[in-house]
Amino acid sequence: MSSPTALDAQKSASAAAQAPVSYPRRWYTLAVLCLSLLVIVVDTTIVNVAIPTLASSLGASAGGLAWIVDSYTLVFAALLLPAGTLGDRFGRHRALAAGMLVFGAGSLGAAMSATAGQLIAARAVMGAGAALIMPATLALLTAVFTDPRERARAIGLWSAVSGVGVAIGPTAGGWLLQHYSWSAIFAVNLPVVLVALAAGRFFVPASAAPHRPRIDMTGAVLAAAGLGSLTYAVIQAGESGWTSSGTLLRFAIAIVLLAAFGVSQVRGDHPMLDLSLFRDGRFTAAAMSVMALFFGLAGITFVVTQIYQFVLGYSPLEAGVRSLPGALALTVASPAGTRLAARFGIRTAMTAGLLAAAAGLGFFATASGGTGYLHYMIASIVLCAGIGLTMAPATQSVMSSLPPAKTGIGSAVSNTTRNLGTVLGVAVVGSIAATTYSGGMPDGPAGESIGAAAGIAQHLPGPAAQSLRESAAQAFVHGADLGVLVTAAVILATAALSVRFLPGRR
Repeated sequence: MSSPTALDAQKSASAAAQAPVSYPRRWYTLAVLCLSLLVIVVDTTIVNVAIPTLASSLGASAGGLAWIVDSYTLVFAALLLPAGTLGDRFGRHRALAAGMLVFGAGSLGAAMSATAGQLIAARAVMGAGAALIMPATLALLTAVFTDPRERARAIGLWSAVSGVGVAIGPTAGGWLLQHYSWSAIFAVNLPVVLVALAAGRFFVPASAAPHRPRIDMTGAVLAAAGLGSLTYAVIQAGESGWTSSGTLLRFAIAIVLLAAFGVSQVRGDHPMLDLSLFRDGRFTAAAMSVMALFFGLAGITFVVTQIYQFVLGYSPLEAGVRSLPGALALTVASPAGTRLAARFGIRTAMTAGLLAAAAGLGFFATASGGTGYLHYMIASIVLCAGIGLTMAPATQSVMSSLPPAKTGIGSAVSNTTRNLGTVLGVAVVGSIAATTYSGGMPDGPAGESIGAAAGIAQHLPGPAAQSLRESAAQAFVHGADLGVLVTAAVILATAALSVRFLPGRR
């Protein structure tokens, strides 16, 4: 009969044999995944600093500018769920490579665009590629990092890259606009795509779900139509009025389509969206928190880049550089969020981050037409620090609540809520700012947008030009304040959700 010591040794050897083995090149894999993630995340905001240039070069209206920004993130969000399923079914490594190719093709088309419509279409193609890339990166990360501590560190780095990419987009765009034409902000993606594809051949292993899920085409079509209709309704509300019959009809259509999508997921044999994931409070609270944070970040980025250029008079590069303090705060806070969660629990870390983000947005909303850069810098630092504290614990909460077979679709659901937050942040805050601006300015070309007012002021005599600039600045900043206050309220609501559902220190 074996001794207890021998039995223990046998059990330990058996457990070690059954435990999943981490991929030996996993840190190189993480570098490739982070590079692939960085290029698609930067493109969610890099175009913001080019808005004044695009308005004059392509003759885009306020609604057209919103669509240039949102066409990318809208398609990105709408296709994430089916893209996650494709990765689970045919291989996440294949989804990553295919996504990079599609993203590169869209970037080339965007760089060669001659009209606003062509640019919107090319940005939509880029969004389709990004939808394949993002869920594949997180699912592959989870597959190659099997040790919980290493996985937490890897997720922290992944989250930091995800947030920093959004924050440094305006700086990168400003530098490119200073030295090249606006096409360069899209052409710069091409060498990055080539490097990521080449490195992926050597360092990204094959990975797929244990059971190949079927593709839910009905759900994919309804989701894309519903999200597209909702975004269109919000953007058009800024031009036709929030209570007009056309706006109400568009919102009604969006609600019907989204409700039909929900019914199809409940009744379908192979639903694209596993609604059972939302029964876990850890998953729901974390996913909603990330959605709210990027709702706020995208909204504030959309308006503050216009404030820097049209109100404070900075060049695109100067405006981009002035967004760096926020990016630095996010970089520093991201690892701090991981340590805070390890010591005090995910709930404490996420709640602290959400409250900090809401405080930054609330401070931003006290600005006026004469407010200087220091005010916006402080608001951005506090907001981005809150996002940094929240991102890694939220991602860890999402992924730890998923079984291995659902990491692909689960990460896609999480990233869908994040990108939906980005889409709605631009649409809602931009629409509120545009509506308030139009209401605060007299009828005429100057009342169409703050960019139009700035163009008219260039041809007026000194006192008249100064008066128009001051009126336009006051009206636009007031509208931006109202939009940002809405995002602060949304984030406070998700903070309450986190307190209720996320686990404590244990």
